[in-house]
Amino acid sequence: MDIDALIARYDRRVPRYTSYPTAPHFSDAVGAATAAGWLAALPETASLSLYLHVPFCRTLCRFCGCHTSAVNTDAPLRTYAAALRDEIALVAQTIGKPLTVRQIHWGGGTPSILPAAELRAISESIRRHFHLARDAEIAIEIDPRRLPADRLAALRDMGVTRVSLGVQDFAPDVQETIGRQQSFAATAACAEALRGIGVGSVNLDLVYGLPHQTADGLRATLRQALTIAPERIAVFGYAHVPWMQRHQALIPEASLPDARARFLLREIAETEILAAGYLAIGLDHFAKPGDGLAQAAASGQLRRNFQGYTDDAADALIGLGASAISSLPQGYAQNAPRVPAYRAAIAAGGLAVARGVALDADDRLRRAAIEQVMCTMRLDLDALRAAHGAAADALDDAHPALAELAAIGLIAWDGRHLSVPASARPFLRAVAAAFDRYLDPVPTRHAPTI
Repeated sequence: MDIDALIARYDRRVPRYTSYPTAPHFSDAVGAATAAGWLAALPETASLSLYLHVPFCRTLCRFCGCHTSAVNTDAPLRTYAAALRDEIALVAQTIGKPLTVRQIHWGGGTPSILPAAELRAISESIRRHFHLARDAEIAIEIDPRRLPADRLAALRDMGVTRVSLGVQDFAPDVQETIGRQQSFAATAACAEALRGIGVGSVNLDLVYGLPHQTADGLRATLRQALTIAPERIAVFGYAHVPWMQRHQALIPEASLPDARARFLLREIAETEILAAGYLAIGLDHFAKPGDGLAQAAASGQLRRNFQGYTDDAADALIGLGASAISSLPQGYAQNAPRVPAYRAAIAAGGLAVARGVALDADDRLRRAAIEQVMCTMRLDLDALRAAHGAAADALDDAHPALAELAAIGLIAWDGRHLSVPASARPFLRAVAAAFDRYLDPVPTRHAPTI
């Protein structure tokens, strides 16, 4: 493959496909009343996953693309935690039946920024209003630079089973530019402390495409990170979108690697991680062979949601907190993104849902096609159409794009079956985009493919 030609043709801005339709296509046609009906319609046999969004950090990293803000005191954290507890009770009341929760994921921001008492209180509220499965996975994202002893004890009491530690890059000049000084020693010590309280799975998040990042620097970061022996590693491409995240304007664009350099950085990361014995999972995740994510990939049970790749098999994902998104059988529902609006809605006794999208049959078919491509790197169109009761010509509008991808070697395609070779993994989102009927012709809001 001519990598430079492929980058020139396919390194365009397309969605990450953690949902379909993607969030830019949500609207206020779905609001609190619609979401309440969807929740109430969940059957008694439905299993749940909960995602709790905590949109606060002590300091704001310049590269961050999350819905978060910096706070210096605990007062707004306690107020927000109270709103989360109220929302948990309200959602449970709206569902109207005791459902089983199989996974809980705390994201942000920095969820561990919440005071220890608030972490425990929210956890207890979940257990009070839902049935928590005995083998439930409880995962939380943590800033390794700030995990005081009382938070560590709270995580133990909450029964946390998996943690995700942000690393990005250990190179000092990269850290200086992105506004996140974090030593390897602090990161390793944090992982050791978490394992000491019984956390069985540690995930490290790294980023390529950062300012001043070099091949040698990233290779050194990876080799240090691998000595921590994480069960999972995620390597994300930095998305520079200062028109959406104003603080990213503090990063000089001249310091960013170009598309070719980004491609090589990603290649270095994959090579180093695979050489250490990890398995590639989808686009940007890696796992030890015995990890649940690797097992899900091997058995065809790998899924993709707003947290990325997952082995979560729950029937519905309920998002709690400002900007959190629920994935329900009927569609997606997103809470108000701003904390004041979110808190006001909960205080008024209603759901905080501000927008979303109801799925039609075509959406479900395309969502399944995109998820299979993103998770398994192959697709049997005949089997997919049969499973969805779709017409024999459904998704034929993707054929021209697929034929073009096949002509240059990014996929193998016989008109009904496609597969993506490992060498084309970096272009996986471009393959998935062939099935996206909503794709914005001027998609400036998305991250580059590579």
